[in-house]
Amino acid sequence: MNKKGLIFLSLAIVLLHGVALAQNIRVAAAANLQSVITVLQRDFKQRTGIVIEPIVGSSGKLVAQISNGAPFDVFLSADMSFPETLFKNGFAEKKPVVYAAGSLIICSSQNIGFTNWERLLLSARIKKIAIANPAIAPYGKAAIELLQQKGILDNVQPKIVNGESISQVNTYITTGVVDVGFTTQSLIKETGSKTKLYYQVIDQKQYEPILQGIVLLKHGANNPNAEKFYQYILSPAAKRIFTAYGYQLP
Repeated sequence: MNKKGLIFLSLAIVLLHGVALAQNIRVAAAANLQSVITVLQRDFKQRTGIVIEPIVGSSGKLVAQISNGAPFDVFLSADMSFPETLFKNGFAEKKPVVYAAGSLIICSSQNIGFTNWERLLLSARIKKIAIANPAIAPYGKAAIELLQQKGILDNVQPKIVNGESISQVNTYITTGVVDVGFTTQSLIKETGSKTKLYYQVIDQKQYEPILQGIVLLKHGANNPNAEKFYQYILSPAAKRIFTAYGYQLP
């Protein structure tokens, strides 16, 4: 191959690489979505051929990264307040919308019974209770609100083990590091038959609804594929997946 041919080939490779990168979408996803985002990622790619790169973490930490210039295109939060803050501060292309509502459960790797879980948490049998950091994790905030509403927060406070995110809480629960924890219902679908878990769904009237919001970020405004993923999350196909993982639909 002559020199001109080599130059042309090199340019073609660079252009193709650039197109491939342009297709990829960086999605900041709340920690409670750790399992379901993988399923959504696969389904979206099958439907569109577009690749998403999920970055999973607590909603609060992801917001801090976005505010400091992290190049994310779409943000899937565990609540509405974090994406609303991003929109207010000029980091989002449009107002956030609710894509699903989370479901809080009390869960353990031990068959300890949850008929009267409030009394159980107060007993000497329960020594460690895992809750995600309420300052940055909406599921942790809901758990604290629930314990306050039940009037037992002060009594169980010494037993509480804070996780950095709901993912860390899930690890504490499934490995038996804690006796019990408050987490997302999607954990049950995630673990399947791999880990036997015992749980009870908390009545959603006992805590503020965990309305989870999606927002298209400024970084993804000029990426048509980011808009496609945004619309996909609001589609019936994605809603079926969320429902299968224990989420409620708005």
